[in-house]
Amino acid sequence: MGGVEIEAAIASMQAQQDIEDLLIRLCAPEVHARVKTGACVGVGDWGAPAETCATYHADVASIARDLALSWVHLYEGYKTPCTAGMSLDSLRACIDAAPHGACVGIAGDVELVRQHMRMDWAAAASRDTRPTRAEAVRRGARAAIEGDAELTRETVIKALDTPPSLLLDALEASAVPDDAWRSVESAALETIAATKAGAPTYEADVTSRKHVQFIERHAPYHVRRTPNGGVILATHPYRTLWPLWADTLFLLGITS
Repeated sequence: MGGVEIEAAIASMQAQQDIEDLLIRLCAPEVHARVKTGACVGVGDWGAPAETCATYHADVASIARDLALSWVHLYEGYKTPCTAGMSLDSLRACIDAAPHGACVGIAGDVELVRQHMRMDWAAAASRDTRPTRAEAVRRGARAAIEGDAELTRETVIKALDTPPSLLLDALEASAVPDDAWRSVESAALETIAATKAGAPTYEADVTSRKHVQFIERHAPYHVRRTPNGGVILATHPYRTLWPLWADTLFLLGITS
């Protein structure tokens, strides 16, 4: 691996650290009315949590909320800020109400998320297709597009029925950096340490296509348990959390 990959890895590390630091500040244990759930969104509005780059839950037992909120947003059309405070029991009731075999498309990369958002915005601009409820982003289920993965009602229910500790263990086991990332990680960390120690620096354009592609394909996933019993799932804003969830569900045997 060359300088481009190392530069991209450093940029990815810095951005991801900033995101995680921001989310951890929202759940400071001394704050009486701390935020119970939230997300960092790299594209558009807060939609399906599994399509964002980071989520936070004050209680590890609520980790499956990512999938439950994603289902309610994708299938029912609800705006996530309107449902984020619902109890898991209430979310489960919404999912149970869907017919057996119901499924929706879920975006595994940022470009697909952008395409879906453009479709929602276009629908909202027309009198014939705009949402009929103030708390909705669209009418009903989101149309699947080429490249989407499939999220089924039964998958979400099985995830909700999985013990949270087992779900979290599987998320941690799935958050393994790939070979390309591991090949540059040490050099990136050494460069960061040398810079802090006063080594000469230079300005790099980390917005080049090669830098962006490396981050899109290889930025790692972090599963971070917080001291007050919460959990953060995070990656770089050029990625979504769905690949992490997909690997986790497969590892648990929930999907095949």
